[in-house]
Amino acid sequence: MGILDGKNIVITGVLTDASLAFGVAQLAQHEGANVVLTGAGRGLSITQRTARKLEKPAPVVEFDVTVDEHTQSARDEVKQHLGVVDGVLHSIGFAPAACLGDDFMAASWADVAVAMQISAYSLKTLAESFTPLMTNGGSIVGLDFDNTVAWPAYNWMGVAKSALESTNRYLAKALGAKQIRCNLIAAGPIRTMAAKSIPTFGSFEDVWGERAPLGWNVNDSNCVARSCVAMLSDWFPATTGEIVHVDGGFHAMGA
Repeated sequence: MGILDGKNIVITGVLTDASLAFGVAQLAQHEGANVVLTGAGRGLSITQRTARKLEKPAPVVEFDVTVDEHTQSARDEVKQHLGVVDGVLHSIGFAPAACLGDDFMAASWADVAVAMQISAYSLKTLAESFTPLMTNGGSIVGLDFDNTVAWPAYNWMGVAKSALESTNRYLAKALGAKQIRCNLIAAGPIRTMAAKSIPTFGSFEDVWGERAPLGWNVNDSNCVARSCVAMLSDWFPATTGEIVHVDGGFHAMGA
């Protein structure tokens, strides 16, 4: 038996098998979960192909967090596949190119609004969609990048991560009475397609391994997947509103 034995888990953010969310889906299945993936837009067909690479090919539900109608339609489809939901992984983030890079002042509000809706408000959107199916309580887990400091080139995505962290706390407050926990995993840098969109991602790679007391491997996302699966399980029944750092200890080190 695995720690997710019999659990029904919805996982967003799987694009390729290099996605952090793919590693979570893979391990969740290994630990006994029934998994449904979501995909959106032009990436939907890619997600569908990637879903077939899982040990147990998973169904894929269309869910674009910027389309209001998908909140209901995704819920209805997931209900057909799973009935009830025990856990949801939020692994959604996007910012227009103007929001990243050397010039923090370059982004317009229209650019920033896109980043905020997809990268932060979407946590509330997922909760709105799937908590009606979480009739036995459960866990919502989001992937984060600690934004207690300003990072080179991260710019408005960093601001969106701050909003994500605050949204997590308020959701924890709002959903606690339903025994639904909301937590974030603040992961160190991993080489994914999303990472490639950050202009100076290489600088994160260089410094992380040197400063993290446990070391850090940008090519190995297994530690992140394990942490997400643990938080989706019943093993943290009294933990909510939390940010769990899975970064080799980098966040706790001084300059």
